[in-house]
Amino acid sequence: MLIRILPPHALRESEITPQPLYLNRRQVLAGMGADVAALSLPLSACAKADAPTDLAPLKIAAEHEQAGGETVTPFSTVSTYNNYYEFGTSKSDPAENAHTLQTRPWTVEVDGECEAPARVDIDSILARRLEQRVYRHRCVEAWSIVVPWDGFALGDFLKQFKPTSKAKYVAFQTLYDPKQMPETRHGILDWPYVEGLRIDEAMHPLAFLSVGMYGKVLPNQDGAPLRLTIPWKYGFKSIKSIVRIRFTEQRPPTTWNKMASNEYGFYANVNPHVDHPRWSQARERRLGELFKRDTLMFNGYPEVASLYSGLNLRMNY
Repeated sequence: MLIRILPPHALRESEITPQPLYLNRRQVLAGMGADVAALSLPLSACAKADAPTDLAPLKIAAEHEQAGGETVTPFSTVSTYNNYYEFGTSKSDPAENAHTLQTRPWTVEVDGECEAPARVDIDSILARRLEQRVYRHRCVEAWSIVVPWDGFALGDFLKQFKPTSKAKYVAFQTLYDPKQMPETRHGILDWPYVEGLRIDEAMHPLAFLSVGMYGKVLPNQDGAPLRLTIPWKYGFKSIKSIVRIRFTEQRPPTTWNKMASNEYGFYANVNPHVDHPRWSQARERRLGELFKRDTLMFNGYPEVASLYSGLNLRMNY
């Protein structure tokens, strides 16, 4: 075994997760439906989760425990409780529908303000020396999980393209293919899904590109074949199924900030002292636990605080 995971425990999830639904590309519905499915994940949903492929042929450099020794969330939960609106708006939809996503062939275009732009094949990315990091993941909807991600430092990957002094930001884009992603045929979001970081955030040692989890390649519903993992930010910043990375001088647009700028800021750092306009962020529900726990500043990663010196963290930028 590549990793040690505590035995799965019975899921006793009792959170009602606010779930945004939309009428069109520009207007968020006034209300959010209660996701009562979070009370208990059905066995049928777990059974439909695709079995991942072992990463054993690749080199696992080290196991990094960076979630304070917390219990790892069972794979059966993380692979069946997802936000991935390209495959549906219910938490169980991605696990049921993402089998249509074809992850081969797959390339990632890296361009913009850099000296060595390139189009990189996913198999060359997978051939890199991998490591495992156990990170907390905090959704803006006030639920959380703990996941062992397999991948490599984002900053190390970006440096090979030699960003110039004009590269102040890094923009990311998800695959947009209505044939493979049925919900992109509708105006749920403004497709394709896009995200962005300041370049100093992207270069921080905690920023991670994930190609797997639990010692297996990523299931489609969790962002195969390549996703961002930024543990100190709300989960919508960790963009899935990346096909383009671009260095920019100006701050790039991001999907949720475009949809509702008063609710979803560009930075989206986990902050228990700043509530979402429609719910509190002071506490969270860890999937599989009965009682809520306090939300930690920066999701429990205080080493990133220096990135935001002088920035008013109570503002929704």
